Order: sequence, then structure tokens, then C-alpha cells
Amino acid sequence: MPNPVLTVPPMTLTVVALFVLTYVGMALGRFPGLRIDRTGIALVAAILLLAIGALESGQVTEAIDFPTLFILFGLMVLSAQYAASGFYDWCALRVAQAARSPARLLAVTVAVGGGLSAVLANDVVVFAMTPMLCVGLLARRLDPRPYLIGLAGAANAGSAATVIGNPQNILIGQMGHLDFWRFLAVCGVPALVGLLVVYAVVWLAWRGRFGEPDDGAAGQGGAEPVTLDRAQLGKAVVATLVLLGLFTTDLPHEIGVLLVAGAMLISRRLASRGMLGMVDWHLLVLFAALFAINHALKLTGLPAEFVSGLEAAGWLPDRLAVMTPLALAASNSIGNVPAVILLLAAWPLPPEGALYGLAILSTLAGNLLIPGSLANIIVVERAAASGVRLGFLEHARCGIPMTLLSMGFAVLWLWGTGWMRLS
Repeated sequence: MPNPVLTVPPMTLTVVALFVLTYVGMALGRFPGLRIDRTGIALVAAILLLAIGALESGQVTEAIDFPTLFILFGLMVLSAQYAASGFYDWCALRVAQAARSPARLLAVTVAVGGGLSAVLANDVVVFAMTPMLCVGLLARRLDPRPYLIGLAGAANAGSAATVIGNPQNILIGQMGHLDFWRFLAVCGVPALVGLLVVYAVVWLAWRGRFGEPDDGAAGQGGAEPVTLDRAQLGKAVVATLVLLGLFTTDLPHEIGVLLVAGAMLISRRLASRGMLGMVDWHLLVLFAALFAINHALKLTGLPAEFVSGLEAAGWLPDRLAVMTPLALAASNSIGNVPAVILLLAAWPLPPEGALYGLAILSTLAGNLLIPGSLANIIVVERAAASGVRLGFLEHARCGIPMTLLSMGFAVLWLWGTGWMRLS
């Protein structure tokens, strides 16, 4: 009997090898001995696929979901308007000074982080808020770590509420042509419960260990006073309201977001170069490269065969009994953004209910461990740059219970409202 491996074309084996190496890199974050991150790993793999002929230039263009990238780009420009007005620094400093009680301060951190992440991409929110929050909390002699865990957890949970809250939701919304307000109606309640769970878990895990607040330092928070440009902030708020209004029309989401972004670039005071410099181009490149890599694997026919096998065995993730452990495992191995890109590439026509389930469950699953979501990684890295070390086990002590509790409610909600069957 011939060896089945020998019947596989060499090009297919090469594509599979590059695909596996890419997602191992997604899980590790980098390769030992090399200073190459997730974006670099994915980009190099996509370049190699082009070089060996596994992909052609036209196929790369075909593979990339440009509407998703347009929405991400537009939201980053809108967020840059908020950043340029000083809003994020002002907001983080005010949060750090807001309440005398650590319990109230944690509640404000969770509420602000979750609320902003529901409207603006969560990765941008935590990137902007983390450093100033650390400065203000350290000045008050409070341990920033529980508040940083609360910020990351709230950013993930809050972002689950809307179709523009995080990169994976944006992709899911575009692939499924999901309505903004309908998405909010389905996912808003479990997201809100997720915020309450984040607060309760962090408070219980850290009670008595927040530090003794020095309210005398709350006036300045150990940082230079933040100047808030109210005119530029007003422009950002109006743009956000206009964008939400456009979501009620038949205008494609990506067009509405790009129109708002274009308006933000027209300014007498803010240079467009500076605004564009605040865009997370690395994330956009990561998305584009992963789209290309997944498409190369799709062209081999292996994903279609795999999905057919799952369907024949009754293991498609259109049921909560399959979707929930899949989201939990995939999000905390390769990360929830790559996991969603990979799943949708292999499973092109999921039912609407499964899309809502994938959005809420993959996002909440990202709270389990630090590598589970980009927001967690950003908080840890930005905090380290501010002199605060948030360890893996410290995060996991809160992340595991907050994830299991919030996902448990989400499962009951999706099942009880009839969007997904349990088994």
C-alpha cells in the first residue's frame, strides 16, 4: 500500500508547513532567538507563499477582506481624534483620581474601559489609557495591577457588545453582514454581565491588597496636568454620533466609517500625518497577512475536506457544546483574532446565530490568559514600560474565574434566547 503522505503534492506540504509555523508563532508571540513578533511572522509567511508560487498577487488581493480593514482603519483614525484632543490621558488620569475608595475606583476603571471599548476598538483604548492610569495609581500608593486586570477584562467584555468593539467582531460583522443594532441587542446583555463579573472577580481576588490610597496625591496624580482640547473632543464626539446614525441606514458600514475618518483628517489644527501616525498599521498588516495565509491553505482543498468531515461527524461549531470549548482553546492558544480569521476561512457559511456566538464567546474567552487577546498583551507591555509588572499567574488568578463565569452566562443567554442550540 502506498504511503498516503507521498501522494500529497509538495506544494501542499509546503503550504501546510508555513501555515503551521505561522500559527505556532501566533501562539508563542515570537520565535526563540529572533526579534520577530506576530505581525512579522505572518508577513514573512505570506511573502514566502508568494515567492514559491502558492499564491499569486491577484489571489492575495482576492483573499484580503478590504471592508474589514477599512472599518478597522477608520475607527483607528476616529480614535486618533480622541487621542489628539487629550481625551484618553485626561480620562485615565481622572479615573486614577476619581474615588477615595479602591472599590469605587475599580468600578470606575471597569465602567470607563468597558464603555469606551464598546464604541471604539478595545485595543486602541487600552493602549492609550494604560500608561497614565499607572502613573496616577502609583502616585496614590495603590497597586496598579488589579486595576490593570480590571481594565483589560473590561475592555474585552465591553467590546463584545458591539460589532465595532474589537477586530474579531468587525470581521464577523462584515462576513455575516450583521446589523449594528441587532448585534447590540443579542450581545449587549452578556457583555454587560461580563463587566459585572470582571469587577466582582477582581475585587474579591484582590480585596485587602489594593494598597492604602494617598488622597493627598490625588490632586495631581504624580503626572503633569492634562490639557483637554474641548473643541477637538467635541469634533470626535459629533463624529461618533454621526457614525452611529449611519449604522441605522443602508449605507455599508465600511463606507460610513471611512466617511467619518475622512472628515477627521480635515483639520486646521491637527496634521493628517500626525493622525495617520496613530493608526496601528501593524494590526492591519497582521490581518492582511493572515487572510493571505489562510487563503493559500484554502486553495489546497484541505479546509473544505476538514469541514466536511466535521459536518459528517456532527461536530460543526454551530452548537454551544462545540463552539464554547473551541473558542476557549483557540483564543488562548493562537489568540482570539487569529482564531476567528482561521475559523471563518475554513467555515465560510455559518448561520447567523453561530456568528453571534463566535463573537461573544471568542471575545470573553480572551480574558482567560494574557495571550488570549491583543488587549491583554497591550496592557501588560504598556504597563511594563511604565514600571509595573503584571505577571502571567497574577492575571490568570482573575482571568480564569471571570472567563468561565461570563462565558457560562453567555452560553445560557444564547441558548435561552434561541440563537444557538446547546447540543
